[in-house]
Amino acid sequence: MPFDPRAAKQLAEGAHIILEEYPGLRLAAGKRSRSWIYRYKDADGAMRQVKLGEWPAVSLIAAAAEWERLRAARAAGVDPAKEKKERARARNVKPAAKDSVYTVQRLWDDYVEGHILKARKPKGQAETIRLFKKSGAAISHLPAAGLTRNQAFSVIDAMAATPVSASQLKGELAAAWDYAIDAGRIPEETPNWWRQILRGKLKSKGKKIAGKSIGTAKRVLSNSEAGELIRWMPNFSKMVADALTLYLWTGARGAEIMAIERKEITEEADGLWWTAPKEKTKNERHEGATDFRVPLVGRAEEIVRRRMEQTERWLFKSPRVDGPSQQKVVQTAVHFHQPYSETKPDEERPRLTVTHWAPHDLRRTVRTMLAALKCPDTVGEVILGHMIPGVAGVYNRHAYDAERREWLNKLSAHLEQCAATRPKRAG
Repeated sequence: MPFDPRAAKQLAEGAHIILEEYPGLRLAAGKRSRSWIYRYKDADGAMRQVKLGEWPAVSLIAAAAEWERLRAARAAGVDPAKEKKERARARNVKPAAKDSVYTVQRLWDDYVEGHILKARKPKGQAETIRLFKKSGAAISHLPAAGLTRNQAFSVIDAMAATPVSASQLKGELAAAWDYAIDAGRIPEETPNWWRQILRGKLKSKGKKIAGKSIGTAKRVLSNSEAGELIRWMPNFSKMVADALTLYLWTGARGAEIMAIERKEITEEADGLWWTAPKEKTKNERHEGATDFRVPLVGRAEEIVRRRMEQTERWLFKSPRVDGPSQQKVVQTAVHFHQPYSETKPDEERPRLTVTHWAPHDLRRTVRTMLAALKCPDTVGEVILGHMIPGVAGVYNRHAYDAERREWLNKLSAHLEQCAATRPKRAG
């Protein structure tokens, strides 16, 4: 039911108002106050709830914004109620004495509380916290101000086999030390060893497939490979096949595709469009970024129209949580069907005939195909959602809508030709 402030004021103790527009959100009346509550089921099916604030100090708009944030956290695997309890427990732990040691763990907790939970999206929060818990715990009990260069080196050097993760942890710890120094929690003269150790030495060696390193080469499918993959698509589940097809027919990022909502699709004078809000794109943090506009043509239009008929909100709804499916679902499915995949080895499934690629390589393939079709560089970059660099990006505010549609139509025709062209048999 719509929210009615008059009904809220008259709400009897123990009663509540359910807002159908925001599943799980309700206004519950207590003896002296009325509180916004978010109710949901955890991974085990148990009912949990989180208090979002008291009305009217917290408005419906503010409660809805926090409700949306917590739903996104759940979709990323975070249990909001459990996380809130852990933060409260951490705040209530009293130091043994006034001069108790300010440890690395306390420094890290302050950094997470003061920066990570405010500046990062739920998925990024969870990954950063997990990384420290896994690899930084060895120094968590040490005094932060007295950490030596050798101790810092030992933490990062122990992660030499995973240089990308090592570099991420090193960067986060460097930022955490800066945060602690700025906040006056450790002396200003404390050296930030994380910014000095192993500089330039943590470089990715590329991923491994079947135990063999394939380096850092970027994969681009040829025309014949793209055509063969398109013909092979029906072997995937319908959701995965649709998502991968949208990669090829739009050039969009996987996270953007999986989060498409029905309200973002509009019928305009020149055809169907998908407009992803700036807040849902990788460019969100850039001041000059705009919404990501994608004309839906060919198979992309067919898929979106079909899925719109099957949902009221998310086009790729998760079967497990109230939100969209995650990008990793598609990535996992692609790997599962690769001929070298050892996941569930006893389970029979069709194996891909076009190998050694990941979903993001399709985006790279789209950009390469557009270049081969003589698409202007600026238009090609705009189609992929890249911001125009330099002075041109500051002054050029042209939307390129007509150009996007023109060149995605040409790409669609090219992909259809690739799919229709089968290799000639020898002999």
